[in-house]
Amino acid sequence: MTDFSRRTLFAAAAALPAYGALSSMLPAPAFASLSQSGQQVPSLYRYKVGDLEVTAVSDGARVSPLAEGFVKNASLADVNAALKAAFLPEGQIVSQFNPLLVNTGEKLILIDTGNGPQAGTASVGKLMQNLSWAGVKPIDIDTIIITHFHADHINGLRDDDGGLAFPNAEVMVPAAEWAFWMDDGQMSRAPEGQQAGFKNVRRVFKDIETKVNRFEADKEIAPGITSMATYGHTPGHTSLVVASGKEKLLVQGDVTNLPALFVTHPEWQVQYDMDPAKATETRRKVYDMLAAERMAVTGYHFPFPALGFVAKDGDGYRLVPAAWNPVL
Repeated sequence: MTDFSRRTLFAAAAALPAYGALSSMLPAPAFASLSQSGQQVPSLYRYKVGDLEVTAVSDGARVSPLAEGFVKNASLADVNAALKAAFLPEGQIVSQFNPLLVNTGEKLILIDTGNGPQAGTASVGKLMQNLSWAGVKPIDIDTIIITHFHADHINGLRDDDGGLAFPNAEVMVPAAEWAFWMDDGQMSRAPEGQQAGFKNVRRVFKDIETKVNRFEADKEIAPGITSMATYGHTPGHTSLVVASGKEKLLVQGDVTNLPALFVTHPEWQVQYDMDPAKATETRRKVYDMLAAERMAVTGYHFPFPALGFVAKDGDGYRLVPAAWNPVL
């Protein structure tokens, strides 16, 4: 076994000046310098679920300061400790956004639509750009399935001019989610912090209310895709089971937010959970099921490509990233 120690490091460091003097007498390298690109490559990742082809299509990521109350029932010190343990920067939250494209062989189905057009930022609103890299045009999308009505999941239904971003797509939404957000009584009783959400839902679905199909929980709503009630994050929050042959994938939507915090600490409540107690109960039920069945899961806010497995770990869980596969 190699004796790799501080003494070894210091000895190697001491040799560097001598190498520097020698290298100055050597001929220049034969390769030309290259300018740094300054931009990311397309964020796409394809994998198979049985006969279905699934593509994670990033809508980008947003970095925000860690604010008091981001986790309702944990101190900033505890949250920062969890970030540090996961080798993430303390004092900030990196939110990733990962819509999913399912190719059944007959239909192209898009699950959630991202943040939509974002003026003045280059970090989010990348769904259309990445779909283009995947060879998919907006008119190619046959069906859109929405997990819930938070803005980062529905705003991509509209384009820069307010028109329909996917003009040929059937739009499918959870019936319970529609019933809550479209209820004027619920809107009138909602706290001030939720008023913007109600108004945004009405903006996004304006003029297409009669064309939106509402689906119930625990129903096959598209070939190989079954709805699963995972209420709590929002009143009608719905996950989806994508199945083909013996293989299954849970599209968990926002059952958890940042996994370094809420998978590890399932009792923690993110500020966006509208019914925190219900969301916690749902999270544990879903993750117990995933761990027991060893089912693959994709999370909308998981680190790209957002694919992995959940394992029990003490009183909580841990996310095990799926191995990258260079072929389908």
